Amino acid sequence: MQSRKDFLKTAMTIAAASPFIQLKSFANYTNFKKEFVYFDMHSHPGWNFAKKNFGDNADAAISKLVSNMGEGHLTGAFYSIVADAGLLKPTASGITVTGKYATDEGWNTYQKQVVQLKKLFNTVDIQFSTNAKDLKPSNNKTIGYISVEGGDFLEGSINKLEEAYTDGVRSIQLVHYAPNELGDLQTADPNFNGLSPFGKELIKKMNEWGIVVDLAHASYQTTKDAASITKAPIILSHSMLEMEADRPIAKRAISKDHAKLIADTGGVIGAWPSGFNKNFDEYVDNIKKLVDVVGINHVGIGTDMDANFKPVLSKYSEFPKLAEALHLKGFSESETGKIMGENAKRVLLKVLKNN
Repeated sequence: MQSRKDFLKTAMTIAAASPFIQLKSFANYTNFKKEFVYFDMHSHPGWNFAKKNFGDNADAAISKLVSNMGEGHLTGAFYSIVADAGLLKPTASGITVTGKYATDEGWNTYQKQVVQLKKLFNTVDIQFSTNAKDLKPSNNKTIGYISVEGGDFLEGSINKLEEAYTDGVRSIQLVHYAPNELGDLQTADPNFNGLSPFGKELIKKMNEWGIVVDLAHASYQTTKDAASITKAPIILSHSMLEMEADRPIAKRAISKDHAKLIADTGGVIGAWPSGFNKNFDEYVDNIKKLVDVVGINHVGIGTDMDANFKPVLSKYSEFPKLAEALHLKGFSESETGKIMGENAKRVLLKVLKNN
């Protein structure tokens, strides 16, 4: 089998020799969609954008916004409810937290979004699922899994976790932007020096129920605590390795040690195409750097679609372009498939029940 180094030399030679041959290589590569799972570890599927800009015509707008999933060969995705949405205000300098929920307010916010998301699945013909075995490249529909960004909606109650599981939630990102009862986050001062006692109890219950633990937005110490407790692989659905301190949203980047905590559980980090990257080409380079740190089995794609900051990948029809760019960067076909979704599928098969 050709080594990555030898492949890279060959690819660079071909690209330099003939743009036509490079284009032909791209056309051939898109056929690999039949073999690989293409999975987005973190997405917001057009709802917020459409509601804001199209009002009563939102359903039609959403259909248009996500219709390119087929073009991008998207097999499946975690579609995320935003638990602290009622507490957040976008500003020119970032997200501002406006306060705290009153009793039951967070839970009510979650329930409304569950209804909206399931309506969206029906509107655009996404196949709602709680079973990882549905992730097959041969499926004609994109498979939709429900995740929640921020554990605020649980309001310190394990009983609400059971209700969320019944609703079909299969991944919970413990923290987001508003500080909550579960643990410390990257963008606020610490309250617990890591996970809270409730956060530790929650992870054990999530393992038991078969819900994916997501540590995106969590501090290093929170991630370290979670990794020491979990009996199942955990994910960090959307981030990148830290670079210069003055990069946009640099607080959301992670150190090499932080990344290795996820990999050591058998988990996966979703490479995040946000404006932290200067452009698409640098995003591809940053994916390679992440692979160099944690290994090929622990990197996936987490787009933050429709809620991202200055995205360098903004629609699913660009997924074949990303796969081709990774391939030309020196990754084998199999390695490219792992990054594009096979690694995420492995975690889902390990964590979700009834597979």
